[in-house]
Amino acid sequence: MINEQLHKSPAALDRVKHRTLKLDRNARDMSALKKFNAFFVTVGEFAEACKDFPVVWVTAGNGANGKPQVAPLALFGLHNQENLCIEGDEWRVRYVPALLRFYPFAVARTSPTEMVLCIDEAWQGLGHEVGDPLFGADGEPTELTVNINKQLQELEVDIERTRQVGERLGELGLLREMRFDATLPDGSKIGVDGFLTIDEEKLAKLGDAQALELARNGLLGIIHAHQISLTNMTRLAEWQVARSGQGTPAATPVA
Repeated sequence: MINEQLHKSPAALDRVKHRTLKLDRNARDMSALKKFNAFFVTVGEFAEACKDFPVVWVTAGNGANGKPQVAPLALFGLHNQENLCIEGDEWRVRYVPALLRFYPFAVARTSPTEMVLCIDEAWQGLGHEVGDPLFGADGEPTELTVNINKQLQELEVDIERTRQVGERLGELGLLREMRFDATLPDGSKIGVDGFLTIDEEKLAKLGDAQALELARNGLLGIIHAHQISLTNMTRLAEWQVARSGQGTPAATPVA
């Protein structure tokens, strides 16, 4: 999946054009990431992401089938273009969303059954002098390239499952708007809204058949990871205060 905010100059990886291209794994440029206050995660990442970030849902238009779509995001900050999870040039959290870990690589779908491996040609870690080659002397993809392509295609399967999970949660009416408010030591307030959370009252009222469905297909575990993740909202508020040099905030999630 190509992210327009992240991949500035995506191009299909080509064995002729990129024959001598190398990836410098030590290259780093956090400037773009520092402006992301949220980023997409798949449901397969919830178990790990929930330990570090609030994981919430947002509306994402309608799918090809005409049904409303939602997408899960890991929240990095409480304001636009502010990433509280990066300090200096380092992540201050243990887990980093998969699509960010695979950057500058991504896959793009060329047909319902085919995908092509892409790179962001604007990434400063790509060059012809330093790093690991993407193609061998014989013009074939190196083990590095093959493994990245395989893992990204597997991730695309999880992205499709994520779409299906969101669609099912919507069909069951289990998503509702949420708001998070924090009062700073100086009396000012931080309010974050525009996100969706699980409606616990509706969840509790599901019939036995629907509850069994959620347990058997793994959705119940996804829901619980989402609910656990919301405790990280307070930590974001604390990091926000620390950057502003104030004391400890009083934070309240409001569903």
